[in-house]
Amino acid sequence: MNKLGLSDSEWKLMNLLWDKSPLTIGQMYKALVGKTDWTKATINMMLIRLADKGAVRLDNSGPIKLYTPILDRDDAVRQEARNTLSRVRTGGLGLLVSTMAKECSLTDEEIEELYRILKEGRGQK
Repeated sequence: MNKLGLSDSEWKLMNLLWDKSPLTIGQMYKALVGKTDWTKATINMMLIRLADKGAVRLDNSGPIKLYTPILDRDDAVRQEARNTLSRVRTGGLGLLVSTMAKECSLTDEEIEELYRILKEGRGQK
């Protein structure tokens, strides 16, 4: 899925579906009450867009409509990372990584994971 381009709102819905699915629009609405001001109609519109993008599947074979993610979370994150890198690469990868590290409170585990990833990128184990 090249250039999938999920919006921030679509990421919220996809994360909800990745964490627990299948879900109905009503279940998604209840899970998002207080976190968003979305109506069921808004959620429905976003689900239609996500289905058009090939990210979710609608199952209406039963008495209620159920939504399930088709797009794998890891694939979506990789695509988002590629899209971000292609947009901001002008300052260099080091600037990007250092900015992310400074802006986020990284745990010791996350720092160790970054070291591991960087070593693998260099071909070391």
